[in-house]
Amino acid sequence: MTDSTPQIYPRFAGKTVLVTGAGTGFGAEIAVRAAQEGGRVAVHYRSSKAGAEKTLERIREAGSDGILVQGDIGSWAEIKRMADEVFAAFGVLDVLVNNVGDVSSEQMSWRDLTQEALDAVVDVDVKGTLLMTHEFGERMLEQGHGNIINVGSTVIVRGSPRAPQYAAAKYAILGITKSYAKVLAPAVRVNTFAPGFMETERLLEREDWKSGRREVLISQTPMGVIPPPEFVAGTCLWLATDESAHLTGGYLLADGGFNMVGA
Repeated sequence: MTDSTPQIYPRFAGKTVLVTGAGTGFGAEIAVRAAQEGGRVAVHYRSSKAGAEKTLERIREAGSDGILVQGDIGSWAEIKRMADEVFAAFGVLDVLVNNVGDVSSEQMSWRDLTQEALDAVVDVDVKGTLLMTHEFGERMLEQGHGNIINVGSTVIVRGSPRAPQYAAAKYAILGITKSYAKVLAPAVRVNTFAPGFMETERLLEREDWKSGRREVLISQTPMGVIPPPEFVAGTCLWLATDESAHLTGGYLLADGGFNMVGA
């Protein structure tokens, strides 16, 4: 899918969407996909300004428009400021995708855990996701509608011998999702989307990925592929469409059949 792809399904025509961590990787592809489906998009970044500007450029090439929003989601004060900026620019926010997360990609073994690595993951993945859901969810409730998608992970199914703090933080997102799904219903729906492995730049650079892990995982994946992030961006956004109107507090997994979670 190229940046010049015309709008596909108009699922977000007239809608506004905020995607966190949209300067790179999965967040960038979610933001561009939302634009291709007609949405105006707020592109959040913390430090990847050049990447965020590139994402906004792609959004405009897709025939839509948006804004850049900078901030550290580890800070409630900054989250409130970002919320003020988004609502001032758009007047309303229909969809929030809490994509940003610390994956401890430099850590290759549980033995390498440090206090700093633990704190970083908890601050971003747990506190950041909760506070974003809390602050934006409250404002969505006041406006009478909204959708929140928390990007989780399939790591919660099997755990992580590489980075247990990452698995713990992503499991916490389920509790955040379920709690706010109850608090904000029926006006605002809250769900978790869990992609499997995606060949982002960050993953492609990991030593374990380059030394055989990729081939092992492909052999265990029924669909036989580790996709690029744009391949599942539309699946993630489905959670904010009218097609999923009766789904809240849910956990949607899209990993090519690797885990097949169910009863």
